[in-house]
Amino acid sequence: MGGTGKRRMLVAVCTLGLLAGPAAGSAYAAAPRPDDGGARSLEEISKKIDRLHAAAESATDAYNGAQERVEKQQKAVDELTEKIESLRETRGKYRKTAGALARAQYRSGGMPDEAHLVLRRSPEEFMHDAMILRKGQQAAKGVLSTLAETESRLDEYAGEASEKLRKLEAAKKRKAAAKKKIEKDLKAAEQIESRLAAEELERLIELEDEGARARQSEWLESGVLDEISGKASKAGKRAIAYATNQIGKDYEWGAEGPRTFDCSGLTLRAWQAAGEEIPRTSQEQWKQLKRVPIRKMRPGDLIIYKRDASHVGMYVGGGEMVHAPRTGRQITVAGAGSLVIKGVVRPDK
Repeated sequence: MGGTGKRRMLVAVCTLGLLAGPAAGSAYAAAPRPDDGGARSLEEISKKIDRLHAAAESATDAYNGAQERVEKQQKAVDELTEKIESLRETRGKYRKTAGALARAQYRSGGMPDEAHLVLRRSPEEFMHDAMILRKGQQAAKGVLSTLAETESRLDEYAGEASEKLRKLEAAKKRKAAAKKKIEKDLKAAEQIESRLAAEELERLIELEDEGARARQSEWLESGVLDEISGKASKAGKRAIAYATNQIGKDYEWGAEGPRTFDCSGLTLRAWQAAGEEIPRTSQEQWKQLKRVPIRKMRPGDLIIYKRDASHVGMYVGGGEMVHAPRTGRQITVAGAGSLVIKGVVRPDK
């Protein structure tokens, strides 16, 4: 090769390094070679991308949980605000009544009511006015008592509202932090993928599929499927029908349908369609729903995946589940054992 050709190759290599940037340095440092070094580098890249998507999915669960808390706290704050406004109106009415009583007392010259009674000219007038006085005093006490009670309840509601607002702001901050992490992790994964050639991207998908098939094969070889013979409940069949009707729709973090879903958004809507209300996030589904052994699993049950319970799919029978995998993928049917199973929960009885 002549000097000119060598210089052109050097410029091309340097340019590639500059375009790739430091984040992709390790990937290109182990660029595909005739031996198996290239395969190992793609596997490392695949693992890196998986870790980023796993982190984004965990953050998505945190985001969904924070969003749910924001909605609940906002509703509670709104309800308290309505109560406070209603009590303020009540307080205003009773203050006016108390003021009218005070003015009436003033107009009487400040003389005690008992003294006025003594000055009555006849026993009949005395008894009549005494009865009216007693009723008036009881009414005045009632007004003042209700006013004091209203003031106390207002103070109580104001304190409660302040605490609800504090929790609301904390939930909003957690939601914002989770959103920031999701976007950061997904952007990092996209940047890595964008620097790969088309054939390398295809190979990455193949590596993902190979890993899933290997895990599913190992799960089936354990003989667990021979023990699973449960039949779907009526509600379970409705939930499965809803979930499988979404096959092909895009995954979108934080989405609950109808056009896009994240993993727990899909299971939430599927079981709502079946008439059951379940928690929004996969982690809360794991915590709150009834747990069942894998061997007693039946179609419609939810399979919780990953150590932190950040992914969920719905068992559809035959050793398969339907789920919304991750960003960049579509809702699909996959092997129930293609991911690491944490446990199984049942939304209905």
